[in-house]
This record gives sequence, structure tokens and C-alpha cells, in this order.
Amino acid sequence: MKKRQEILNSYINIFHYSGLILIIAGALMIIPMLCLFFFPDEIHFLWGFAAPSFLLIFSGLFLWIFFRDKNRLPLDIQQSAVIIVFSWITVCLFSAWPLMAIQKLNFTQAFFESVSGWTTTGLSVINVEQTSHLILLWRSIMQWAGGAGLAIIMLAAIVGPAGPALGIAEGRNQQLVPNVQKSAKIVMTIYSVYAIIGIVAYCLAGMNIFDAINHTLAAISTGGFSTKIDSIGHWNSVSIEAVSIPLMILGNLNFLTAYLMFHGNIKLTYKNGEIRLILILIPLCSAALFFLVCTGLYPTFSKSVRVAIFETVTALTTTGFSTVSYTNWNSFGVLLLIMLMLIGGGTCSTAGGIKQYRIYVLYKSFIWDIKSFFLPRTAVTENFIWQGEYKDFISEKRIRQIGTFVFIYIATYIMGSLIIASTGISIQDSLFEFASALGTVGLSVGVTGPAASPIILWTEVIGMLLGRLEFFVFISGVSTILRDISKIFLTR
Repeated sequence: MKKRQEILNSYINIFHYSGLILIIAGALMIIPMLCLFFFPDEIHFLWGFAAPSFLLIFSGLFLWIFFRDKNRLPLDIQQSAVIIVFSWITVCLFSAWPLMAIQKLNFTQAFFESVSGWTTTGLSVINVEQTSHLILLWRSIMQWAGGAGLAIIMLAAIVGPAGPALGIAEGRNQQLVPNVQKSAKIVMTIYSVYAIIGIVAYCLAGMNIFDAINHTLAAISTGGFSTKIDSIGHWNSVSIEAVSIPLMILGNLNFLTAYLMFHGNIKLTYKNGEIRLILILIPLCSAALFFLVCTGLYPTFSKSVRVAIFETVTALTTTGFSTVSYTNWNSFGVLLLIMLMLIGGGTCSTAGGIKQYRIYVLYKSFIWDIKSFFLPRTAVTENFIWQGEYKDFISEKRIRQIGTFVFIYIATYIMGSLIIASTGISIQDSLFEFASALGTVGLSVGVTGPAASPIILWTEVIGMLLGRLEFFVFISGVSTILRDISKIFLTR
């Protein structure tokens, strides 16, 4: 009986904080409705947003107020995982409502599009050029908020005992300053500055204000939703591509690295392992694409260079914008993009994938092992990499944990790819598409679309959620819920 009561008390905490996330998500859904001042001919779409927005805010207020406990304890990691899983799935379900009401998508398609937005993936099943402005803006808002992280938005909004656990559960295990709330506010400030700069830059490059807002939100969240079928390739503009590339890289950066960079600590910024890795990968992979793929496909030298650089950056940062189709690319080009999508972006950033930090640690571990062969047996070494202003000492346990994560990631990737291949899709296209879903990238070779089978869409939904919530959080949250349900209802 005592154990059951402890579990129930725990869920009072969980529902209380989940309520605030629902309120924030409902409030975000009001923003597209404000666009009706500029697109009054879409007034008949109002109820498609008003109903789910009202229900989210009302449900959130109920949970926030009804489960308020003045003596509540700080959240632990398991409670935070439950909050993240519960709130993400609930918000994704409500976010699918406008897509069903306005775009007339079926539930599978609408939920897929919603998950793709909140996880900053960018794979889509709608024809964006036959879509209402309200829906296009809502898709971009989902990516912007999903990139910031619901928990980060929440921590920036409250003061209380939530502590760092929510940020860790969202995959943000580093604080910019000791105070949790202040750290979250700095992240949101950086994110907002990115947005302002991006919108102005896109407008100067030739986009109209609506397209500039949407593409900026998608770029800094490394999301990739576009208002055009051909994505950034629609404009075929050097200036627009030149704006997109820095925005994608900024979205890819660890927020701690960005914080140091903006404070002028260039030396410390360069010491960061992720920065060193991308400074190698981007030029190397761009050169490989240029010589082995692009020069034989595109008519001019400048076009080949632009495509090689842009597609390398969009795949590595897991943004998902594109300037060309990949249907005529050779296997080398497709496999190189798959590799970049699997590596992914910076840890504690908006990007997905295995993450550059883990790849860099494994690389350094290999170097350390090689060096150890030439050291005396009695030699004592301290292996570290730089994380911000501090040396991050890497233990054998940390390397094992990273190895375990990479194994689970690759195993999931193979399994998901095989499921997609079982529907009749070629193995190369299956590998590409699921790498894009699991890495929350959004690049596609045409497998994902309105005609895609439910098996493909649900496989990708699971991949997107696992990739965005970093496996262990999702598994921990779901298993904790199932365990607690069994303890409450199946034990006496």
C-alpha cells in the first residue's frame, strides 16, 4: 500500500509539470490564428486551430492547478522521462488535429506530419504548394518549439524544483550557467537571436516575409520543412543558399559552444571536439561529392560546388533542406549522405543523429588505445576532450556507454530499414529514408509521401521519436509508465 501511494504521489508531480507543457503548446497553437489578419480568406480554417488550442490550454490548466502540491519534491530522471514521453505524445496528437481538419489527412498521415514537426525531422506527406498558410506556419512553429525543446521552454517559464532533470531528459545535459532557469533563458535568447538574424537575411536575399519566417524557423531548428516542393532549390539562388548554410550550422552547434563563440572565446571554441570534427568532415565530404558525384551531373562548375557544399551541410546538421533531387545520384553520393545523417549534429543542440560528440569520443578512444601500446605499463594517463571552458575527462565507463548507445542506434537503424524494405522499397532507398527519420533529418529519395504505406509511416514515426528523445529517455519513460501501472492495478 505504501509503495502504491508513493507512485501516486509521484504522478501528482508528473501531471503538475505536464500541465504547463500542454499550456505552452496550446498557446503556440494560437500563433497561426493571428495570421488570419494577413490571410482573411482562410478564416474558415479558424476552428481547426481554435478547438485543439482551447482543449490543450484547458487540460493543461486543469493538470497544473489540480495537481499542485506545495510540498512537491524535485523531479528525478525517471519522472522527467515520463513527463517528456507523456507530454510529447499528447502534444503531437493535438497538433495533428489541424492537419486532419484543414488538410483532410487521415490520422496516420496527420500524426506522422505532427511528429515530423516536433522532432525537427522535416519528412512530409503533404503537398506544400496546395496547403493553407496557417498550416505551413504551424509546421514551422512545431519545428522551432521542438528544436528548443518543450522542457527547455518550460524551464525558461518557471522557477521551482524541476531542476536539471527535465533538461537532461530532453537531451540537454549541459548548463550554460549554474542556475537552471537562467541557463534555459540564455538558450532561448540565443535561439531567438538566430531567428531575427535569419528572417532579416532571407528577406535581403530575396524571399518574401512569409517564406523567410518559415525557412528561418526550420533552419535554426535543423528541421527542414519548406513552403516549396523543391525546398531551397526552388529559388536556385546563391544568396539564399549562403544564408541557409550558416543558419544550419548555427542550429547544429552545441549551445555551450555557441555561447562561448558569441562571447569571443574563439580559442576555446576551436578546442571543442565537435568543431574540429565538422571542420574536417564538411570540406572532405564536400570535395568527395564534388569530384565523384556533382561534376558529372550539373552543367557548371559553380553549380557543382554549391550542390556539394549545401547537401553535405544539410545532411550533417540533420536540417533536411535540399537544392536538388537525389534520384540521379550514384550510389556513392547516396551512401555518403547516409553516413553524414547517421553521424548527425552537435550534442545539446537542435540536431539529431548519433551526435558528433560521441563520434569524436570514439575516434579519440581509438587514438588513445594506439598510443597506449607505446607507453610503459606503469604509465598513468588522463584522457580528456574539451567541453566549453573545461576538460571533460573520459573514463572507460563513458566509452562503454557511448559504445552501447551507438550499437543500439545502428541495430535500430538496420531493423527499421529492413521493415521499410519489406514493403517493396529497394534496400538503398530504405537505408536512406530510415537514416533520415532516425536522425531527424528530413531528406528523402521519394519514399515518404502521401502514397506511402502506413507501415512505412509508423516505422518512421517510431524512428523519429527514438531519435529525438535519445532512446534511453523514451525507453525509460515508457517502461516506467508500464511498470507503475502494473504496480498500481495488478498488485495488492
